[in-house]
Amino acid sequence: MKNLNRYHKIAVIVSLTLLSFYSHAQQDPQFTQYMYNMSVINPAYATADEGMLNLGGLYRTQWVGVEGAPKTGSFFAHTPLNENIEIGLSFTNDNIGDVVNENNIYGDFAYVLPVGLESKLSLGLKAGVTFFNTNFNGFNLQSGDQSSDPAFNENISNAFPNVGVGAYYFSDHYYLGLSAPNMLTTKHVESENGIKTKAVQDIHYFFTGGYVFEINRDLKFKPAFMAKSVKGSPVTVDVTANVLFNDRLEAGLGYRLDDAISALVNFRITPELRVGYAYDYTTTNLGDYNSGSHEIVVLFDVDLFGFRGGYDRSPRFF
Repeated sequence: MKNLNRYHKIAVIVSLTLLSFYSHAQQDPQFTQYMYNMSVINPAYATADEGMLNLGGLYRTQWVGVEGAPKTGSFFAHTPLNENIEIGLSFTNDNIGDVVNENNIYGDFAYVLPVGLESKLSLGLKAGVTFFNTNFNGFNLQSGDQSSDPAFNENISNAFPNVGVGAYYFSDHYYLGLSAPNMLTTKHVESENGIKTKAVQDIHYFFTGGYVFEINRDLKFKPAFMAKSVKGSPVTVDVTANVLFNDRLEAGLGYRLDDAISALVNFRITPELRVGYAYDYTTTNLGDYNSGSHEIVVLFDVDLFGFRGGYDRSPRFF
């Protein structure tokens, strides 16, 4: 009985996900610390910091306390090959109750052009594959002789190729990005028995930006934003305002329009290693049924040639 109740709870979450496919497009996973996870959404993200290998990992558990709530993990690695070319890899896993599981593996290529004395424009391409799997074993949604929901009748295991594009205009103290990381639409669930249960992942568009205001030598103000749009869903807007102390400790607040209020903090433990945490408090009616969302990010910079080091090295702001 306990397992049956668990399946019912997870089914509600999965149903909400699949329901979003019926006349609506699925939203990709969301991140509160998006400014440090930029490679996943924009293949043109670049640092123009030759000799450095940038590594990052993020884990997000959403709507804690809700059975079967989404959990998302991502990893990226990228490095400049020379002053004009950067390459990278990114991986994202999105899991809903160990029932719906999606893995995205992509390779990134960016070409960086100087624009003016301090700014650069990067143009990027992303290519890879999405693995989409469902596991409905053990689900018992209806009693008696009634047929079950056809969306849960059989497990799914599919792979879809995809490509993405992006542009990233940046300097040491600001950036603007525009990207569409999934240009090919894909169908996850087909119609069955005349009932439309088709799941379509449409093109997602991201517009991002951030700036570093130097208040004084030891204090910097870092506002940032991200807007995400996909056909059939409302535009998602995140606005974040962080303060950086002594280039070591960063803390701030964020707001996701009509969804959540966030608190963020990260610490530069060593010149190469930074660890961050974010908490989201849900402001919608769903907030009555969960205790918020948690997100951890780890950033690690590897000096491939050992030319730099120490806290006097300029930190990576974004």
